[in-house]
Amino acid sequence: MASSAGNKTTESKGLEGVIALHTGICDIDGQKGKLIYRGYSIEDLAKNCTFEEVAWLLWQGELPTADEKHHLERQLVGERPLPPMARELMEMTPEDVDPMAFLRTGISTLALFDSEADDPSSEANFRKSIRLTAQIPVLLAGFDRRRNGQPLVRPRPDLATAANFLYMLRGEVPGEEAMRIFDTCLILHAEHGLNASTFTGRVIGATLSDVYSGISGAVGALKGPLHGGANRKVMEMLADIDRSGLDPAEWIRQRLTEKARIMGFGHRVYKTLDPRAAILRDMSEALAEERGNRKWFDMSVKVMQTMEQEKGLYPNVDFFSASVYTTLGIPTDLFTPVFAMARITGWTAHLLEQWADNRLIRPRAAYNGPQGRTTKR
Repeated sequence: MASSAGNKTTESKGLEGVIALHTGICDIDGQKGKLIYRGYSIEDLAKNCTFEEVAWLLWQGELPTADEKHHLERQLVGERPLPPMARELMEMTPEDVDPMAFLRTGISTLALFDSEADDPSSEANFRKSIRLTAQIPVLLAGFDRRRNGQPLVRPRPDLATAANFLYMLRGEVPGEEAMRIFDTCLILHAEHGLNASTFTGRVIGATLSDVYSGISGAVGALKGPLHGGANRKVMEMLADIDRSGLDPAEWIRQRLTEKARIMGFGHRVYKTLDPRAAILRDMSEALAEERGNRKWFDMSVKVMQTMEQEKGLYPNVDFFSASVYTTLGIPTDLFTPVFAMARITGWTAHLLEQWADNRLIRPRAAYNGPQGRTTKR
């Protein structure tokens, strides 16, 4: 315990275990490996719902009716076109820029051309949530096309969010299995409680700033390799194993001997298998079978088994998402932006919840610097 100015405070490095607020959006049981969105298990939602239905659930608290789902899908189609300045930003952006830096700037650019950007009403904030969910995939696919010298591919009104992104990225409609698997990936990444990026967004929102500011800050937090950037590091690790020519188990044991960190394992919350990782593992194998290339999946399984045997650690959501995204043809440096493409629904749901009962988020810091200093000589 620490005392400051007569007010009793509790210390927790990194705020671990601290309850900062109450939420009805997401519940996580790290001991049992359970993830719940609005009362529904992630396994149930991944099996039976679309990304659009889950987005509505996060925003509104209930799964949509058939009419509500149709209306949301039409809204998303209508909001996909980007303002001209966003397309110009793609042209101006250096080819070697980090895609997350582009996304952060792109979101700020979208704010400049949104007439509702500073409208604080709940109705306008809900519309902005839909707008960002519709436009972020277009931004990301367009950025990747431009940096590769390819023409932009316009979104198709008959394709859902997941299918449209793969279509705009590669210029061809993906197969049914690829569309289903990627849609499920977006569901798995849509929300995860008060993680670093969500907390960042809510802190910004609590000042009564706007949606775009909160989301830009969340993207900045997600960019870090200890948060969203971990999935990219997993694929880089698998590529290193492949180039080494070593058996994956031997490679991992060598790295553990060197006290190196193995990306994609362990989690601040989960003490057992991340439930999202279990779903992704099965999807990774199904996709590998469909594509006739089990290399990345088999390598991942060997790494997983070795880490469980040697360290008692289980994979998190980043681990198998790396092999799934690679098999889908998504470039490695787009893994984290794709994470953001899904998490925009959770981020905006938290902003809507924050503003429904707002209180400025203002923790304390325990001072540990020098005392009693003077400028007198």
